[in-house]
Amino acid sequence: MESAPGNNFRAALIRVLIVADSAVVRAGLDSLVSSSQSFVVAGSVSTTEDLAGQIAERQPDLVLADWSNSGGRSLPAFLDVESEITIPIVVVADDLETEWVPERLRAGVRAVLPREAEPAQILSAMESVASGLVVLHPLSLAQMLAALRAGPHALPSLQPLTERELEVLEMLAQGLGNKAIAWKLGISEHTVKYHVASLFDKLNAGSRAEAVAIGIRHGLVMM
Repeated sequence: MESAPGNNFRAALIRVLIVADSAVVRAGLDSLVSSSQSFVVAGSVSTTEDLAGQIAERQPDLVLADWSNSGGRSLPAFLDVESEITIPIVVVADDLETEWVPERLRAGVRAVLPREAEPAQILSAMESVASGLVVLHPLSLAQMLAALRAGPHALPSLQPLTERELEVLEMLAQGLGNKAIAWKLGISEHTVKYHVASLFDKLNAGSRAEAVAIGIRHGLVMM
């Protein structure tokens, strides 16, 4: 008996890795993600674990992270260590006005939501981020804009970037890795590495996150 048309085709679920210090919070976020038909839980870890290693092992498409001010290793410090993370991160946080917000946006965070956000709001933000958008609470947006307004005065003039370098920089800002950039641009990973190295040199940057941050401050990248 043949199956009905369309039954063999189902949109791939978005794989989500949950990060939270509290086992109770991890369970709650697991339940939330599992309640959606768009997502599937790829795993859950604490902020004391090797996030980059877990990402490599579990192959998620998105990270959903809880950041609490009380106890444990802070998410900002955690992301400072794991600076090579190249997939989008959605953060649920206690405090939306702290200085870490704009810096983390440049390091892979693509959504910052308050802890009192409704489940539907969190799921909607995750779907938006998975589609390549950035989701910010008004307080976080105000903090980021203030940082951007203050930034250019402390920066030297930049060497001009080529059109290809601008494309690569934009994709770095989207959190894409070398393989994904190579696929999108139809070039080799070796060529991508060459462009990234050239960006580092021209922007005087020591990491992808720093290159994106400098690009944002000079208006080369729009968040």
